[in-house]
Amino acid sequence: MIGEIIAVGDELTTGRIVNTTSAFAARQLFLAGHSIQAMQTIGDAPKLIGEALKRAVSRAEFVLVTGGLGPTSDDLTNEAAAEALDRPSTLHPEILEKIRAQPWADLSALEKLAWLPEGAEVLNADGRMAGHLLVHEAVPVFFLPGVPSQAEKLLTETVLPRLAGWLGGRRSAVRTRLYKTVGLCECEINQRLLALESDRRVSVGYYPVGGEVQVSLSVAEAGEAAAESLFQEADGRIRAALDRHLYGTDKTSLAQALGMLLREKKLTLAAAESCTGGLISAKITAVPGCSAWFAGGVVAYSNHLKECLLGVDAELLRQHGAVSGPVAEAMATGLARRSGADVTVATTGIAGPDGGTADKPTGTVYIGLWQQGAARACLQCFCGSRHEIQEMTATAALDAVRRAVC
Repeated sequence: MIGEIIAVGDELTTGRIVNTTSAFAARQLFLAGHSIQAMQTIGDAPKLIGEALKRAVSRAEFVLVTGGLGPTSDDLTNEAAAEALDRPSTLHPEILEKIRAQPWADLSALEKLAWLPEGAEVLNADGRMAGHLLVHEAVPVFFLPGVPSQAEKLLTETVLPRLAGWLGGRRSAVRTRLYKTVGLCECEINQRLLALESDRRVSVGYYPVGGEVQVSLSVAEAGEAAAESLFQEADGRIRAALDRHLYGTDKTSLAQALGMLLREKKLTLAAAESCTGGLISAKITAVPGCSAWFAGGVVAYSNHLKECLLGVDAELLRQHGAVSGPVAEAMATGLARRSGADVTVATTGIAGPDGGTADKPTGTVYIGLWQQGAARACLQCFCGSRHEIQEMTATAALDAVRRAVC
């Protein structure tokens, strides 16, 4: 189904709070086979909320509205919907009863939660923020709270199942997948997949994320069997085009993909970090069960700690500088000797914004890799902010290990 998302709240339009709820909803809806054609963020202005609602209902097959359902005076979504859609506010006694049963001091403000637009169906009567569904001119409009955890719970547990059965057997069968790559730029991937895009039943999208490029695939056909056949054909073509640059799909992270490889090959990994400051280790330790394959990491930022903790020779640092291939190799080698890990990776570079020179500008990074008694280093040149360079370096380092152990 084709939908729209409307997020309501002055805290969003003033930038006080980042609108993560819409991003989460769009992602989950996409993975469920739906297409979001528009996303809007609107302040607590009833007239604007009403105009956005009427416009969305006139052109979408479903609408998702988040925010403005609370008890305070600036929570105006329900009032705006009642006015714009000509559905007078109606008391829901079951909600009012639950509110009055709570041991809260001021019930008068909370009783506002029991007044919903006429025809609204409560989505979760037991929840703190119930949310509701309003079918207007055959278009389902889901109203969810703005608190991310509450909205996400209602979306996954209630909204997605309701949408899945909305059109019954009349809806097209949809298959989707997200492909995650490292080492190819967005334009190169696009060129490799142009022929696939010529099929109107197939939709392909490209999304740079940090040091990666993610590729989305969505296919739609009249029947389940036909959709599956088309999906498998498109999937095969994408995998062939991306080749070794593809590390995983959907929710798999690069660290997870690397961990699965290391587990399979019964290898352990350790990381020596300078410019990434522990980011590689953080990405790895976010993966449950990583202790089976990750020995640990060392953040050796100063030359002194490179010498003391990793055994990098002071003369090597003097001759080549900390940001160099020989030092990256020495860091990886020194960690291998001290950790006993099967594979070690090291990063040293200039993340900026200061510290760059004509010979080694900001973004100059060396990644060292030690495996089976031999060390090597590769030069990377990144652009962006300090955080972006660190993120791209960590991604490149993890990918270097992935390719080495494949």
